[in-house]
Amino acid sequence: MPRSRGMDARGVSLVEMRYVGESPRNAGPRRRTLRLIERLTIFHVVVFAIATTWAFGGQADWVRGPLVAWGCGGFLLFLAAALHRSAGRVRWDPMYMCVAPLALFNIIVLAATFNPSMREIRIGGEPMLAIFGGFPWLPSSARPALARAALLEFDAIWISSFNVAFILQSRRAIRIVLGASVLNALVLSIFGTAQKLSGAAGLYFGRVPSPQQYFFSSFVYHNHWGAFAILMTAAGLGLTHFFARRFESRNVLHSPALLGAVVLLIIAATIPLSASRSSTALLAAMLLIAFGHWVRREIEKRRHFNESVAAPVSVALVALCMACLGIWYVASDTIRSRASLTIQQVHDAETNQQPNQRLMLYKDTWRMAEDKLWFGWGMASYPHVFTTYNTRVSSDRLPVFYHDAHSDWLQSLAEHGVVGTACLIALAVLPLVLAVRRRRLSPLAGYTLLGCALIVVYGALEFPFGNFAVVLTWWVCYFCAVQYLRLGDSSPLKRMESCEVPSHA
Repeated sequence: MPRSRGMDARGVSLVEMRYVGESPRNAGPRRRTLRLIERLTIFHVVVFAIATTWAFGGQADWVRGPLVAWGCGGFLLFLAAALHRSAGRVRWDPMYMCVAPLALFNIIVLAATFNPSMREIRIGGEPMLAIFGGFPWLPSSARPALARAALLEFDAIWISSFNVAFILQSRRAIRIVLGASVLNALVLSIFGTAQKLSGAAGLYFGRVPSPQQYFFSSFVYHNHWGAFAILMTAAGLGLTHFFARRFESRNVLHSPALLGAVVLLIIAATIPLSASRSSTALLAAMLLIAFGHWVRREIEKRRHFNESVAAPVSVALVALCMACLGIWYVASDTIRSRASLTIQQVHDAETNQQPNQRLMLYKDTWRMAEDKLWFGWGMASYPHVFTTYNTRVSSDRLPVFYHDAHSDWLQSLAEHGVVGTACLIALAVLPLVLAVRRRRLSPLAGYTLLGCALIVVYGALEFPFGNFAVVLTWWVCYFCAVQYLRLGDSSPLKRMESCEVPSHA
């Protein structure tokens, strides 16, 4: 019997199907239309992240002002969202509690600027900083002006990233933010690879001189690029896993998972290509975890259908070998040179009777932190105060200057003390605690959080958070994972305004 126009095979009107939210092509629920403030939030944070990465990772002094000014727009978005919820009489959102550690951190840093612990004096016409005390039992700041500027930068980064978890109420919106960030990392990776293989002597194909010998793409320091690429690889793994599950019924060659694998390979290959040894080790650890997770999932699926596990394991091993060969083909020269340097450094450390310079730096930084253990020397004070604690003497007897402690953990204790560092930890831990209650960890959130955790561990021995772009990318990825976890992997967030359509994928 022929079907009448507007009727499907079951004799149901297509208009009626649309009315109940069922599409003729997809029987799933409709996508919720993003609100204006959600679209503005996505635009704001994505532009912020992309502009920062291309502007030398945010490390050039002349780009900091415009970047921070753009980031301060996050305060307006947060205020608009809070007022909208208040006007709509939406019940209390636990995420408001996450602002409390930020407020306390700001109070401590600003209070410290009114109790300077150093002042500028002139000896022989040369300006020098001298410690003259202040009130030692109160929060103090060695450089109050620098502390206020650094605090504004941090607040602009944090509130812009926090808006992802506070405003976005759709998992699709979060995937848009992460997807745009990963695509930006892909373009940066291609740009950096072309720049590296062409033998450019500076940034942007030699047009901008680099203060560091090891630079990559638009980043001045290769270890900062490595940290950024780790975060983007982790987010890419989560997105690839999501699309692989969503299109599980399709052939791998005709699903977005294949494209995701290619993107991941390009980004991951730049880490050893940039000559960052520590980031390469982190990448290997993360890829091994992801490989083990994928193999386990395939084995469980095969066993569920009583099928052989030999095929997926063989394919996985072949794919892993091909990926390693591809990375070696692109970065073999750099890997060989850095491996030789590592062997030489290990040999020198075994034969040299002098104390290890990195350990000396850590010990001196700890002595600096001990002298003001509770509140520290003030934000952005490390390079100015550490000169009085530095015991290293170079071979030419000239003073050695350190801008960073090469350990974000120790530098945080030296600048912010135990109290300030606890506030920073609370800024990260509290949102995650609020998200994990009675929630199942989805692969997208899990991989993104894994990347964030690796960078935190990395911060114990290096200074990835000394880079503006890495700090921003870390907080964006972190709050994307937290909010994705809060919204759930397969069920919409039930805590919504009554006038809104429930959120679905």
